[in-house]
Amino acid sequence: MSSGLLNTATRATLSSSFFPKSHLHRLFSSSSKPFPSLLPARSSPSLRISTMADAPDAGMDAVQRRLMFDDECILVDENDRVVGHDTKYNCHLMEKIESENLLHRAFSVFLFNSKNELLLQQRSATKVTFPLVWTNTCCSHPLYRESELIDEECLGVRNAAQRKLLDELGIPAEDVPVDQFIPLGRMLYKAPSDGKWGEHELDYLLFTVRDVNVHPNPDEVADIKYVNQEELKELLRKADAGEEGLKLSPWFRLVVDNFLFKWWDHVEKRTIKEAADMKTIHRLT
Repeated sequence: MSSGLLNTATRATLSSSFFPKSHLHRLFSSSSKPFPSLLPARSSPSLRISTMADAPDAGMDAVQRRLMFDDECILVDENDRVVGHDTKYNCHLMEKIESENLLHRAFSVFLFNSKNELLLQQRSATKVTFPLVWTNTCCSHPLYRESELIDEECLGVRNAAQRKLLDELGIPAEDVPVDQFIPLGRMLYKAPSDGKWGEHELDYLLFTVRDVNVHPNPDEVADIKYVNQEELKELLRKADAGEEGLKLSPWFRLVVDNFLFKWWDHVEKRTIKEAADMKTIHRLT
C-alpha cells in the first residue's frame, strides 16, 4: 500500500467530492499535518457501472446495490489509523477481506429510552449481509467524507450515527444530538455472513439515552422492539436454542457477551461515562 504523496487524479477526486476549495491548501500544504495516505481508486466510474451490470449478484435489491457501490467505507489498520477507502461492496466480500485484509471503520448504536429499555432492530430481508437477524439499534459505517473522518472526540463516527439513525429508523436529528452519543469502546472482529459476504470491522460502540420518534425504513429494517434486561436474556436463550428461527448479528452477540450488561447497569445509574475506555481496541472473535 503506497504511503507517498497523493497523485493528481486523487487530489482532483477529493477536491470535487469531499472537500471545499477552502480546505485544500490546509490539507495538502507541507507545513500542515499530512492527510492520511489513501489507497488508489479501485475502479473508474465507467468500470464500476460495467461491474454492476455484469456481477453475478445482479439481482441484488436496487437500494442495497446503490449503497454497496456508491458508499465508500473508511479503511483502517488494526490500530484504527486511516489507510484509504473502498466501496462498501468490496469491503464486505470475504475474498477481498481475506486476500487484502480489508478492515473498515464501523459503529454500533445502543439507544435506550427513559425506562432503560434498549431499542433493537431486525435487519431487512433485502440486506446483503446478515438479512433478518436481530441486532442493536443501528449498525453501519462512517463514510469517506470530511464530516465523518473527524477523529477528535469521535465526531466523525457520531455524525455518521446521527445520519444512519435517520436513514434506517426515521429518527430525526434533533432527537439524537451528536453530543449525546457516548463512545464507550472499540472492538475489532471478523465474521462471515455466508460463503461470499462478511464483516471485518473496527467497531465504535456508541450509547445514548433518549426518548425518540421512530419510523423504520422498510428497505433497511424489518421490525423493531424495546427490551429490558430480562427480555433480552430470553431473546438470547431462544437464539441459542434455535427457537423461532431467531438469529442475532455476530457483532451484537460479541457486545452482549463481553460488555453489554455491565454497561447497562451504568445506563440505569446514569453513570455511563464512567464505563468509557476509548484507548483500548478489543480484539474479539
